[in-house]
Amino acid sequence: MRYDTVIIGAGLSGLAAGIRLAHFDRRVCLLERHTTIGGLNSFYRLRGRTHDVGLHAVTNYNPKGSKSGPLPRILRQLRFSWDDFGFSPQVSSKISFPGVTLRFSNDPGLLESEIALRFPGEIEGFRRLVKFVEDQPWGTAFPTSMTARGTLAEYLRDPLLIEMLLYPVLFYGSAAPHDVELTQFLILFRSIYRDGFARPYEGVRRILSVLVKRFRHLGGEIRLRSGVQAIESRSGKAVAVVLDDGTRIEADTILSSAGSVETARLCEAGLSEDVANGDSPAIPSQVPGELTFFESIAMLDRPPAELGIPETTMFYCGTPRFRYQNPGEPCNVDSGVICSPNNFAYELPLPESTLRLTVMANNRFWFERPSEEDYQEQKRIWRERIFAAALSHIPDFRPNIVDIDTFSPRTIRKYTGHHNGCVYGSPHKQWDGTTHLSNLFLCGTDQGMLGIVGAMFSGISMANKHVLGSQG
Repeated sequence: MRYDTVIIGAGLSGLAAGIRLAHFDRRVCLLERHTTIGGLNSFYRLRGRTHDVGLHAVTNYNPKGSKSGPLPRILRQLRFSWDDFGFSPQVSSKISFPGVTLRFSNDPGLLESEIALRFPGEIEGFRRLVKFVEDQPWGTAFPTSMTARGTLAEYLRDPLLIEMLLYPVLFYGSAAPHDVELTQFLILFRSIYRDGFARPYEGVRRILSVLVKRFRHLGGEIRLRSGVQAIESRSGKAVAVVLDDGTRIEADTILSSAGSVETARLCEAGLSEDVANGDSPAIPSQVPGELTFFESIAMLDRPPAELGIPETTMFYCGTPRFRYQNPGEPCNVDSGVICSPNNFAYELPLPESTLRLTVMANNRFWFERPSEEDYQEQKRIWRERIFAAALSHIPDFRPNIVDIDTFSPRTIRKYTGHHNGCVYGSPHKQWDGTTHLSNLFLCGTDQGMLGIVGAMFSGISMANKHVLGSQG
């Protein structure tokens, strides 16, 4: 069995790459280990309710009719219209530290006015920072030694303001503790503070449905329950993937959205033929990520705005410095993100009311529970602690809860295959997507593009660059 391109992982990056290639009559097969598509951004049904996985908000949003930015480019490259995804903008969001709150929305002027009010001595430096960000073409790569903290310190003096601006950037995209590469920072800063947040009324399933329908219409093939156990190579080239059931599939090119560490391990598992021939390639060592989250989804009997929670997203921190790291305790309850899918500017109210509370989590604690009973009990204990800590920032919503679901790093590892249950992959990104094999390329998280728009942009870019060449 042979294809022009095999794509490992039917997440947003893999789907976008598959559509792009299928437009040019390439025979493409998407391989997905699980029973559903989406990867880090999927959805599931539980007790009659539908929950998004991963999606708080779509970042890098541009209003309908915009000509520049990654979202308009994605629409052009995949040949979708503005209405296909049905995005609605956020209402407003805020960053809350002890004694200081900064509000922001899809209007960049709101954050600027908030900084002028709360940090009047920093407003000119902030404006210079914004100009620097906007002067860089989207996706400009800088040396890995250049980071967000170093750059922010060139424009801003107040450590609290630096911390507040970094918080959403780190939480929504950094694979490294405490800081983020400048390349990634520029993408995230622009996506959060300049472009803003949006969400389809139906959640991520609207996006996935549109992508899958187009891919299949173009002749693309999706195989669910088809996990890859090995990537075979010969003379510096990938020649085939071997599925968990032993099926062998050959391809001219392989795109992997599994992650750099995970892809390297698949290559190691497929070395037997090269070893026998004496030409085994050296596989570069990969650094696995550590950063992961614990999240509880509370279904309420009324919209959060009626309970005094009107923000789309709140980034709260109870200390002057945000600890973005694998915490020593099972969960870091001092800080977190509170997000409500209800608080977007939809034409109609959502039929269900939801509040999502997310905090940093210690992956080892959640992986090492001695029994399922203990694991479930610890989830209950820490969910209640997180809820109690959040009450310093929002009204008490607990009496209005009608249903709850909770996931931990163990859940993330189970359904994504990511080592350590890390959400944002390896701290070292491969921006050009290349690997040690000449026809094996990364897309998605460890290529460097994050979020829903970023993932699709990554898949398209890697398909254009490494498969289509001049056609892309």
